[in-house]
Amino acid sequence: MAQGVLVFAEYMDGAFRKIAFEAVSEGRRLADAINGPLIGVVLGAGVEGTAAELGKYGADKILVGDDPALADYTTEAYTNVLFDIVKENAPRILLLGASTRGKDLSARLSARLDTGLAMDCIALSVDGETLIATRPIFGGKVIAEVAIEGMPQMAAIRPNVMEIVETAKAGVVESVPVNPGVTRSRLLENKVATASRVDLTEAESIVSGGRGMGGPDFSLLEELAEALVGGTVGASRSAVDEGWRPHSDQVGQTGKVVSPNLYIACGISGAIQHLAGMGSSKYIVAINKDPEAPIFKKADYGIVEDLFKVVPAITAEVKKLKG
Repeated sequence: MAQGVLVFAEYMDGAFRKIAFEAVSEGRRLADAINGPLIGVVLGAGVEGTAAELGKYGADKILVGDDPALADYTTEAYTNVLFDIVKENAPRILLLGASTRGKDLSARLSARLDTGLAMDCIALSVDGETLIATRPIFGGKVIAEVAIEGMPQMAAIRPNVMEIVETAKAGVVESVPVNPGVTRSRLLENKVATASRVDLTEAESIVSGGRGMGGPDFSLLEELAEALVGGTVGASRSAVDEGWRPHSDQVGQTGKVVSPNLYIACGISGAIQHLAGMGSSKYIVAINKDPEAPIFKKADYGIVEDLFKVVPAITAEVKKLKG
């Protein structure tokens, strides 16, 4: 009989991603709601030593698949191993993060398990035996509540939405057999962005530039992002299409979906595709010379002015506040 909650905790470059702690914290809340155990799952190479950290966030038990074959992420190997773990433990609810890796893995795993999956969830609740997921649809124009069918009931949560809560539990670490199976793909090269940069999906503050930047010089935005807590720089699709920023910086429906505490849109008109990628930000500040720009309808605060005058002034004030 299916019981409890199982959470895949994303681990990368020798550390847990922030989304891992968000997912485990949410898993703890759901496990308490259904009076079941919470099991964390960590896959990778050399991960056993740090796996116990998940106990701090509510994991009763932590299953570790530690094997050289999992050193580099490949969809096939991770799906095969996680599939075996899920079948062995038969959880009622299965959670992952809706990160780039989490979206890739959850979709493949859902198909293998032949069960329902709610993607990019911003809230979860339990109604009797059913997991109810709240998620944006139609580019963020509608917020829907969906009931998940099948077993386990799967959900992938949007980064930076669920609260991280420390709820210390036993966190017993247990190694599990690893069978990556037959894989038809392998990693040839790993090109890593500048290590000092905060990942867009986990940033607390994002300063994004659009066509209004007028060119590839984003130094003004980079200076402001550096002054902010957990800040990084993003871009609209138009700025990326112009070649001013790499695609990895793109925020929007065809880029990355972000949910920072603060999103500052500089010279971005606010096309629906862009709003779909940042609409759930806690506070949105728009800076644009055009008072009719659609971004102002979504913004909590709007500044109708030349961004090249406003951004340096904001940066100076932030630096003063930080002392």
